[in-house]
Amino acid sequence: MKFISTLTLAALMSSGAAFAATTPTATPASSATPAAAAKPAKHEGSMHCEKQAKEKKLTGDEKDKFVKECKESAHAKAN
Repeated sequence: MKFISTLTLAALMSSGAAFAATTPTATPASSATPAAAAKPAKHEGSMHCEKQAKEKKLTGDEKDKFVKECKESAHAKAN
């Protein structure tokens, strides 16, 4: 019985090493940067407006109002 247990343990340990030694499959180049590829266009305009507000050193309600108007004008231009 001890011999069978030893063989079972050895088989389990060696099979784990065999799985760990396998090389992973190559990922396609398009999935290398999924965040950049999946980024919706609407966020680009939002980021642009936030950047402009930062450059103008706007804060608080002034910043919120500017960003809202900027997004609305960008949305109107897109349609």
